[in-house]
Amino acid sequence: MQVWPGESHPLGATYDGAGTNFAVVSEAADRVELCLLHDDGSETAVELRETDAFVRHAYVPGVMPGQRYGLRAHGPYVPERGLLCNSAKLLLDPYAKAISGQVHWGDAVYTRPPEAPDRRNDLDSGPYTMSSVVVNPYFDWGDDRLPRTSYTDTVIYEAHVKGLTMLHPDIPEELRGSYAALAHPAVLEHLVRLGVTAVELMPVHQFVSDPRLEDMGLTQYWGYSTIGFFAPHNAYASWGDRGQQVMEFKSMVRALHEAGLEVILDVSYSHTGEGGTLGPTLCFRGLDNPMYYRLRDERADLYVDTTGTGNSLLMRSPYVLQMILDSLRYWVTEMHVDGFRFDRAATLARTFHEVDRLSAFFSLVAQDPVVSQVKLIAEPWDIGQGGYAVGQFPPLWTEWNMRYRENVRDFWRGAPVRGAELAHRLTGSPDLYKDDGRRPLASINQITAHDGFTLRDLVSYDGKHNEANGDGNWDGPDVNRSWNCGVEGESDDPEVLRLRARQQRNLIATLLLSQGVPLLSHGDELGRTQFGNNNAYCQDNETAWVRWPDDEDDGGLLAFVRDLVLLRREHPALRRRRFFHGRPIEGTYDEHPDVAWFSPDGEELTEEGLDKPMRAMALFLNGEAISEPGPRGERLVDHSFLVLLNADDHDVEFAVPLSRPGGWEVVVDTATASAQEHGAQVHAGERIRLIHRSLLVLQNR
Repeated sequence: MQVWPGESHPLGATYDGAGTNFAVVSEAADRVELCLLHDDGSETAVELRETDAFVRHAYVPGVMPGQRYGLRAHGPYVPERGLLCNSAKLLLDPYAKAISGQVHWGDAVYTRPPEAPDRRNDLDSGPYTMSSVVVNPYFDWGDDRLPRTSYTDTVIYEAHVKGLTMLHPDIPEELRGSYAALAHPAVLEHLVRLGVTAVELMPVHQFVSDPRLEDMGLTQYWGYSTIGFFAPHNAYASWGDRGQQVMEFKSMVRALHEAGLEVILDVSYSHTGEGGTLGPTLCFRGLDNPMYYRLRDERADLYVDTTGTGNSLLMRSPYVLQMILDSLRYWVTEMHVDGFRFDRAATLARTFHEVDRLSAFFSLVAQDPVVSQVKLIAEPWDIGQGGYAVGQFPPLWTEWNMRYRENVRDFWRGAPVRGAELAHRLTGSPDLYKDDGRRPLASINQITAHDGFTLRDLVSYDGKHNEANGDGNWDGPDVNRSWNCGVEGESDDPEVLRLRARQQRNLIATLLLSQGVPLLSHGDELGRTQFGNNNAYCQDNETAWVRWPDDEDDGGLLAFVRDLVLLRREHPALRRRRFFHGRPIEGTYDEHPDVAWFSPDGEELTEEGLDKPMRAMALFLNGEAISEPGPRGERLVDHSFLVLLNADDHDVEFAVPLSRPGGWEVVVDTATASAQEHGAQVHAGERIRLIHRSLLVLQNR
């Protein structure tokens, strides 16, 4: 076999049409072998003799796409210094563009057996582990164009590739659960008719399961255990894992773009699937443990864990930072994705110990000409000290706003919420984002997401029911801010069912009428239930999959969500780019402020009035006073809106507080199943009765 010196850049396996260049970085290893794997179980070893700045590289003519390969690192094994080189372990390439197979759990994949951590394990892991794959980088993107939807117009739909498609009756069975299924016309039609603009995919980086779960007959379903930051998860490919997953993923992105939908990836760069100190040796640990992971200062054989997974990547390592930025650029430039949601993003900000908005990672992202131009969404917390960093990320970033979820859930379940707190959440959370130069669009608002209850379960259960997870119902959050409407779980009581349906409409309407960027969780529009499981991370079954109803209307919830999304899209007053001023806007003839809050008796609420728990209040959005210009520089003028909210357990009469030319008309009433149920005209001073726990929207005619 010919072996040429090759190049040290780019890292990974790069096919050029005649052969493949291999490059991998390791400071810890004395030497690194490239192992070309054959289908009969044998392998051909090629030492990567050329070294430039710790990058070992070689070019092998004739190595074609589909070739499986692995790495073996020869070097020191000194656990007390964090060094774990062991050539008996076949390792994945950290830059592998595709990964074949799955891990077969057993002693061979561990360098330190969990039952005997002081003993080195020299069993060959090759037959039991995954392998990297050389991929063909060429793909016909046609006239693919990124939708480039502004945050102002964005409505995000969080989805799981398998969970959304596995039970869809119109998708062929052989495609269900795959990238191809997500690109199926039946799914695209649903998303387009729903009105969302972006699909945020739960992890599609190659991930591994957990032997503990597999012993219980369960598996890692959510995917927050990445082992390949460049490789699409092979189990979501419908027709092969020797690079076919890359082609299928690209085809999916192209189809979503053709439908006008952006693709946002949920990514976990804060940690890997190798777990804690006694986890398996699959990739990073065996190549250069101290280079990739945060080790304890006093004991280098133990990890610092701020993610809850057993490890955290070392965010001051130049190689780790390079790998993350290279990965992000790859998914944007080669896979055409439109943005990222970063799991446990506070860990990425820990250059040393504290969460620092001036961290190396944030600085590199801000300076990168590719990554800085796409949507960047942070889950702004981890489990480390000072890890709850909501509102503390740099101006380039948007954030999952947990304060929004907590306050809105509390309000509608009847818990005490200060009027000022609710006012902040519904107007883009200026208390969190205004002072650092950001806008309401920095707030990614959500009522539900993959973690926690579904929307239907939020109004059906007071407590979690996670017995199927195998941990005695100890896992998952105990505080859900939910209310079961009087009966725990499923019910056939008509009054309970009517109240639950109304509560779901209340929560959806509040989400889509709030300033900021709304996020819907897949299946909530269809009344999806997980039967009270608020931590379905291991339920790769019908518990977590979306069940598509035979009757599309399903009690009217789907139509209600569609109508609310449409209402939001048609009215810039409901999705402003700048924060409210609380005063009339210069240059307009309107004497009223751009936003105001009123008590049910029609009196405007002052700061003092808002500084107490509120169960019923009204929000005025002045469409005549939109301060920002339109897309062509024109001054935007819209209808004005009154949003009346009654979270009390009894009916409340509201006095219409403001006189507007033409009067007001009801356009949303959660007491009915339709968001387009227009009511009679009403004028200032007239009184409207809102039934208990309902929301009404009046539009200026």
